Amino acid sequence: MRALKLFTVLVLCVLAVNVSAQQKKYVMVIHGGAGTILKKNMTSEMEAAYIAALTKALQAGYAEIKAGKASLDAVEATIHVLENDPHFNAGKGAVFTHNGRNELDASIMDGKTLMAGAVAGVTTVKNPISAARAVMEKSEHVMMVGAGADQFAKDAGLEIVDPKYYWTKERWDGLQQAIKEDSTKAVLDHGSKKSELLGSKNHDYKFGTVGCVALDKAGNLAAGTSTGGMTNKKYGRVGDSPIIGAGTYCNNETAGISCTGWGEFYIRNVVAKTVSDLMEYKGLSVNEASKIAIDKVGKMGGDGGLIALDKKGNVSMTFNTEGMYRGTITADGKVEVSIYK
Repeated sequence: MRALKLFTVLVLCVLAVNVSAQQKKYVMVIHGGAGTILKKNMTSEMEAAYIAALTKALQAGYAEIKAGKASLDAVEATIHVLENDPHFNAGKGAVFTHNGRNELDASIMDGKTLMAGAVAGVTTVKNPISAARAVMEKSEHVMMVGAGADQFAKDAGLEIVDPKYYWTKERWDGLQQAIKEDSTKAVLDHGSKKSELLGSKNHDYKFGTVGCVALDKAGNLAAGTSTGGMTNKKYGRVGDSPIIGAGTYCNNETAGISCTGWGEFYIRNVVAKTVSDLMEYKGLSVNEASKIAIDKVGKMGGDGGLIALDKKGNVSMTFNTEGMYRGTITADGKVEVSIYK
């Protein structure tokens, strides 16, 4: 009888642990880009720097949530950290266009109201995610581009910088290498697999588009994405990051989503909205929906990944590349950061 009681207690303990694991609630998820990220190519110092940067970003957003602020504040604070870190292709570490310029894109969306804001091709805003939020909250529009978006950001009181602020030697060298290898085709920044599309090759001169999804204490979701785009991009090219439904989408009834990868494929597949629609209309989980969306990108020839967080705190970090800089933080403040597949 004593043995039976001990066995019963053991079974109940195991069940309790399993239930606890299943009920882990995430309040934030972030990404720092997907690509051919292999441990053999990473120095211990570089790996530590990425882990530290992702951890710092998560903690910045978590501080906002813990203080009872809105998920929008958490997303903005988190992405500020990543935009200010030259390891990532956003803000300070943005890649160069064919003409040697830095043209930045960003978007943000409120899951409670479905309000959204975006900027594309900005060249003087220190933190493009804040410009996207300003478009959402201080204008009647959803997207502004180029010089007009820069002027709007300045009028909104955001920090404006000289374009030289974005310059980093690593990104400049990446542009020179891209031009040297292929002077007529744009070079993608997220992976290294080859593509027959337009005869282009998909090189890994950088990866690092950044994104964040947050769930606040009131149960509201928000999502945001920020990027410098493609190395060697030409003629005013804009990718998926500032396009609501393609690179960013958020709805309290489903999930918040931020994408990273070969933008053209994300636009053509409306990836972020697809995840939400699969959850809303088919009743799929956030992880099931995310996998289907990324599989569609892969079958068409594109690569990359996405992060998603649903209203219950379930998270998905799905990608079809060798790695994706990513991390989460739970409601109790536990940080989890990963890099490789």
